[in-house]
Amino acid sequence: MKDKVRAFLQQEIDKQVTPGAVIRIKHKGKVILEEAIGTNSLEDDRVTMTNRHVFDMASLTKVMVTLPVMLQLLEYGDIYLNDKVTRFLPGFGKNGKESITLRQLLTHSSGLIAHRPYFERKLTTPEVLAEILEEQLSYVSDTQVVYSDLGYILLMAVIEKVTGQPLEKYSKQHLFHPLGMMSTGYLPKYERTQYAPTEFLEHLGNHKYGIVHDDNTEFMGGISGHAGLFSTMEDVSNFTNMLENDGIYEGKQILHPEWLRKSRENFTPFSDESRGLGWQLKGRGLSPAGDLLSPTTYGHTGYTGTSIYIDPRRELTVTLLTNRVYFGRHDPIIRLRPRLHNLIVTNLTN
Repeated sequence: MKDKVRAFLQQEIDKQVTPGAVIRIKHKGKVILEEAIGTNSLEDDRVTMTNRHVFDMASLTKVMVTLPVMLQLLEYGDIYLNDKVTRFLPGFGKNGKESITLRQLLTHSSGLIAHRPYFERKLTTPEVLAEILEEQLSYVSDTQVVYSDLGYILLMAVIEKVTGQPLEKYSKQHLFHPLGMMSTGYLPKYERTQYAPTEFLEHLGNHKYGIVHDDNTEFMGGISGHAGLFSTMEDVSNFTNMLENDGIYEGKQILHPEWLRKSRENFTPFSDESRGLGWQLKGRGLSPAGDLLSPTTYGHTGYTGTSIYIDPRRELTVTLLTNRVYFGRHDPIIRLRPRLHNLIVTNLTN
């Protein structure tokens, strides 16, 4: 299986889907493959990819920052799932949004539109939030799943209101440091060759090295509830180990097992796109998890080419980090992920 996975990823690198990749596969409690393939870039100063290269995690921010912090606040009793957003952000209660709940934001079923190009007007975080407060619903809540960055920008504001701390400070203190994730956070500062750079942008005259790829987040100061997190495979492994171990890491309870289980329930039975709290579930529709992972599978993707998928029934975790947007905003990663997961399951040994 190891040779087949390596060959598969090398083939994708040769096709310029991504300049490099780091993969980690854990099965029945044992890491059966952890390997870096390719290079961090194609520049003159490129280096061989390693599990310590710093990746822009993109939308994995939603499940590595916003979701776990929300689960902690739920555990502490500071919030509950059916709290209305207006309890924390009163200005949100207009244009039909008065009854939207935290649960609906977490499950992408609130009625909010998917995206707005705030970056085109270089809006800052307060300006973005002010515009979201004025939004009208694009559909009736709890009737569709529309994956919405706006909802997770709102959740950041809720977290900061409840905790009294900036999201980046709270997450570092209550998540990343307890998990030993010392290379994880917002606004990273590393040497150029330590990054897996993302897209080339004309106004920079360069690829993005340590600058968040998400356009809106860039003008929000690099910090949001929907994007902005940077991490390494070494650190992400600590995070997934904690998830697999009922929220415990090295004897410390980081997340409560009841809330972890709750987060993996399907809250959107009205849609083919099954959503837990934050997590994308296997569901009935198309899935980056592929065709063979069990219905208990949960995970998430990041636009830059990152993904985590965990199959509790098979006791299988697959983490893939790539910087596929190095070559631009192309689609081959959409086929890569399901084919990779199918290949892994097909070649697993019991």
